[in-house]
Amino acid sequence: MSDKVLSVGKGALLLTVLGAVSQVLGFGYRVALSRLAGAQVMGLYQLVMPVYSVLLSLTAVGLTAAVSNLTSQYLALGNTRGAHQTLNTCLRIFFLLLIPLGAVVIIASDAISVTFLGDARTQLGLILLVPCVALTGVENFHKHVFYGAGLIRPPAVVDLLEQLIRAGAVLGLLICFLPQYPERVVGLIVAGMVVCEIFSSLTLCILYRRRLSRTGLHGPGEAGGVRRRRVAAIALPVGANALLGNLMGAANATLIPQKLVEGGMDRNAAIAQFGVVCGMTLPMLALPTVFLGALNLVLVPRLARASALGREGEVRRLTSRAMSAVAVLILPSMAMMVVLGPNLSQLLFAQPDAGSYLLPLAITMVLSCFCSVLGGVLNGVGHQRQVAVVSLLGGGVQLAFTLALVPLPGVGMRGYIAGALVSTALEAILCLWLTVRSTGLVPQWFSWLVAPGLAALLAALTSNLLLHYLEQEGFSPLAACGASLGFGLVLYLAALHAQAVRVREILRIHW
Repeated sequence: MSDKVLSVGKGALLLTVLGAVSQVLGFGYRVALSRLAGAQVMGLYQLVMPVYSVLLSLTAVGLTAAVSNLTSQYLALGNTRGAHQTLNTCLRIFFLLLIPLGAVVIIASDAISVTFLGDARTQLGLILLVPCVALTGVENFHKHVFYGAGLIRPPAVVDLLEQLIRAGAVLGLLICFLPQYPERVVGLIVAGMVVCEIFSSLTLCILYRRRLSRTGLHGPGEAGGVRRRRVAAIALPVGANALLGNLMGAANATLIPQKLVEGGMDRNAAIAQFGVVCGMTLPMLALPTVFLGALNLVLVPRLARASALGREGEVRRLTSRAMSAVAVLILPSMAMMVVLGPNLSQLLFAQPDAGSYLLPLAITMVLSCFCSVLGGVLNGVGHQRQVAVVSLLGGGVQLAFTLALVPLPGVGMRGYIAGALVSTALEAILCLWLTVRSTGLVPQWFSWLVAPGLAALLAALTSNLLLHYLEQEGFSPLAACGASLGFGLVLYLAALHAQAVRVREILRIHW
């Protein structure tokens, strides 16, 4: 492991490449999992995972932010002892929080599964989540030490290997032990997650210890009371915000099947429909968004530096470039997903329903990507609190739609999707308004929406015609989709060029 700190541009490129490979592997794993487990088990799995997020919010999320932030500060001062002490402090606090919470989850797993999740078949998965959270916390603390030190390569490679091990462990367990009752299948999936977390946590611990043995501990460190106060000052607001958001997400996830049943749907059918939309369709649409993490990695520190130096013009220029980059990448991706999604979902998941609701969900995904960038801009210029308020407001709107519309006969899952679209649109509008107000940005509607939107629409409509023609001529669905996708992307780039939009300039790594 090299001690050399990667530049922002190279680090972002590495994260983009490894993230893209990881995303593809993860999506392939989800496809195989969906085929082996079925829609009903995927629905039960989607019920369990919000509990995982809530437990991490209560115990680890704020502390990982403190590790990353304080490690960066201590190392900038040459105080490696202080960075090491911070890691140990956060690990102790994490286990002091997790042990009683985990004991409550295990002891009350039956009540939680029935009362809160609404399905007793989630009990085994809940119990196995506790060791999974413990290992994930250890992994994340060590990962954020590397991030705080500017060392991107080790955790990125470990993440990629973790995806491979998760896929092998989970799918291997299912192949060996299926068929089983749905509760046991969910337990097997979570057990496979535990296996991959053992690998990643141990690997990162070993890498950290090896690095520590080479560099040694230097500097005065910091008094325990001062260190704990500094950790709390970062961890408490970050953790509280994550907890509120995840609680809303968990409430929404557990309410959807219950409200579908209230509307007259059979319980198993409700779980299956929930699993199809949230466990198949949404992950398929999220596949092209892998670039967002790397984009924010480049954007946020540069904005923070420009804002600290009072360079308002540079803040506006970077923001406009980021919005243009998202538009030229995500609009054609979602347009082609709407066209090819029904065939892809049938090929990948063998579930015709996975191609339902593609248009409103694709629009939601576009708005979500814009929200991500605008939220990064606001974080970069020091408006983290406003971002948190907007996110919580959007979650509240989504929850209200779920409560009001999903139980209505004839509405069902459409109520949840309408809530997702409305809440994301509200967040996007508020984030744009806050960005304009705080930076003086003038929206560039032509380069952000009009030019890439028209080009994407032309490519989608033409590709749709070509797809139907090739299918009528007897081409296989895979060949027809591939040819239509290639033709659509070429047409999209040509349409952008005709509107004087230079994709190469927009997507340059060194901004």
